[in-house]
Amino acid sequence: MQIGVITFPGSLDDRDARAACELAGADAVELWHADRDLKGVDAVVLPGGFSYGDYLRTGAVAHLAPIMAAVKDFAAAGGPVLGICNGFQILCEADLLPGALLMNEGLRFVCREVEVVLEATCAWTADLPPGTRLRLPVKHGEGRYHAEPATLDRLEAEGGVLMRYAAGHNPNGSVRDIAGVVNAGRNVAGLMPHPEHATDPSLAFGTDGRRIFASVLAHLRQAPVD
Repeated sequence: MQIGVITFPGSLDDRDARAACELAGADAVELWHADRDLKGVDAVVLPGGFSYGDYLRTGAVAHLAPIMAAVKDFAAAGGPVLGICNGFQILCEADLLPGALLMNEGLRFVCREVEVVLEATCAWTADLPPGTRLRLPVKHGEGRYHAEPATLDRLEAEGGVLMRYAAGHNPNGSVRDIAGVVNAGRNVAGLMPHPEHATDPSLAFGTDGRRIFASVLAHLRQAPVD
């Protein structure tokens, strides 16, 4: 299985995301923001960083990159897409996920390990039952998830809340402790925590993040994308 990782100008975590894919057993494929196709990959990751410097608004320029048209077509066909941190912000700007990511409560950058609780099953959590608790690092200044109350109620009703920060672990003031969401098709997910930084036992943060990448491979083996 091949997982493509898109590099935008300003991406920081693309190499770590590719390493995480390979540790989980996938072949990682480098994708460039100016590409027009996804090179036939089976899943796509939009990594963290500061795409195009995030000078206008996080993800506001990146969602207009040439490769994003292919990402939208891939997602519409059921292909698994994961946005991590800045990637999550880009997916919201592209209207592939609802809501927005605002400045952290307290206006301070946060960088620490948090505990999250999975609530929904999707392509990226296929092997992880609801209620699974994971310890993952966060590092962001604009990670406070926000949406209008009606959108939040719909997300809750449709099982669109993929994961929440465990009690006492909300690092940014996200509404309803939301740490990640998934679309109605269960194939496009966005997370503020960084699973790619929790995959190597020789480094900090443990290996809980590897379970996210292993899950999408299990999902693809059962239901490969056409």
